[in-house]
Amino acid sequence: MLKFRRKILQASAGLLLAGPLFSQRHALAQTPACDDSPTPRQIEGPYYTPQTPRRSNLIDGLPGQRLLLEGRVLSADCKPVANAIVDLWSCDSEGVYDNTGFKLRGHQVTDAQGKFRFETLVPGAYGNSSFRRTPHLHVKVQAPAAPLLTTQLYFPDEPLNQRDSFFNPALLVKLQQSGQQAKLASFDFVVPVQAKG
Repeated sequence: MLKFRRKILQASAGLLLAGPLFSQRHALAQTPACDDSPTPRQIEGPYYTPQTPRRSNLIDGLPGQRLLLEGRVLSADCKPVANAIVDLWSCDSEGVYDNTGFKLRGHQVTDAQGKFRFETLVPGAYGNSSFRRTPHLHVKVQAPAAPLLTTQLYFPDEPLNQRDSFFNPALLVKLQQSGQQAKLASFDFVVPVQAKG
């Protein structure tokens, strides 16, 4: 019994020492500095569909490269905003929107840390020779005690970015990982939350 107790104490001491090392290795990236500039607004576009389903996987069996988009909704002073609705929609990899159902459409509610996460597809470009849109995601963010934010997100190194009159470099996602199977992207929305009182 004494030997067993000693082993448990040794194991516990090892966990206490390893704990700080483990948390440093797996710590999330620090929140970028926020200022009083909210995320820029952009047009809704003609393809918005209200009352999307609450879900994180928007793919519905469609072909294309998977995109994992995650991020947070933050106030201007970098505090997480819980219970914000993040509504996401986009075209498919061929540049076609589903205007009869909810493929590549859905919303999430942020958790206590202001986090959201979607699994969707990398959208394609669309348009014609005189007006062509660069690949982008449409987003609406409705945070408690804040006005509705409607905007679009863009991808770095897209050739059409510079030709698209709506493109705004402040709305570029950060690509953390790029592979043949999936891209991992992140974006934090900053919304002007009004103080309670």
